[in-house]
Amino acid sequence: MQLMPDDAERDFVGYGATPPDPRWPGGARVAININLNYEAGGEHSLLEGDSASEGMLTDIGFPSYEGVRSPMVESVFEYGSRCGVWRLLRIFARFGVPVSILAVVRALERNPEVARAMVEAGHEIVSHGYRWIDYHHVPEAIEREHIAKAVAALTQLTGSRPLGWMTGRPGPNTRRLLAEHGGFLYDRDSLGDELPYWVAVAGQPYLIVPYSFEMNDNRFNENHGFSKADDFFAYLKDGFDLLYEEGADQPKLMSIAIHDRLVGRPARAVGLIRFLDYVKGFERVWFCRGIDVARHWRQHFPPPGAAGS
Repeated sequence: MQLMPDDAERDFVGYGATPPDPRWPGGARVAININLNYEAGGEHSLLEGDSASEGMLTDIGFPSYEGVRSPMVESVFEYGSRCGVWRLLRIFARFGVPVSILAVVRALERNPEVARAMVEAGHEIVSHGYRWIDYHHVPEAIEREHIAKAVAALTQLTGSRPLGWMTGRPGPNTRRLLAEHGGFLYDRDSLGDELPYWVAVAGQPYLIVPYSFEMNDNRFNENHGFSKADDFFAYLKDGFDLLYEEGADQPKLMSIAIHDRLVGRPARAVGLIRFLDYVKGFERVWFCRGIDVARHWRQHFPPPGAAGS
């Protein structure tokens, strides 16, 4: 298996015209990994010591307010943790679909009941950082501290340490700091492929399992892309149909991202239900968590120099 260039470099080639056959379990033509972002309570807030309120993915068009709380924005996030997340957990149970929970640690600390429910349902808890903030300009020492706090707190909350990581808005130091901390089997902070791949970080192999900002309910935000459930369903269906067709000889990973405060709303959740109902009618589809993909890739496609590679 090819080890792509050091993470400090950019790779425009990837697998090229001949991507590997991932040999998904059961000969699946598509591996579907659903990622539920849980962020309520970890966003920018004056109550958390931030200088401004949150302005990203609030769905109501309110900007970030400097030096003042934004009650309506806060209530949007609270809807996700009070209502939306429970609706989505019920939907996953109805269809028997295991998912990755991208959990902001400060958010789970505010709602340990939902943390227990996620673990009991067999979902994977991925660290989505200690706070849901942009790390592009966060000092290295603070980001290092946040990584350590995230691991320690998630271990205490869930009973096991997180093996996957996804910052969402990583900075230039993030991947190096994660490798330095150690213990992670994979990283989601990449939109650059449809299969996992290895890079070198500080000279050591480091596994990337790509994420998606495109098959993502973030396009419901202020109706910029998706206006109703049918839009979401149609987009996911079109993506699945082509990947399934191509999967006859080039199986791929379909990464889907959702948020409890967005698709957790009733009029949007039906789009997710329609998609799951549609895909459940196909054979050779693998519903998986990110950790399942990472372990599969490590077993079948270890980095160069590893035993058995």
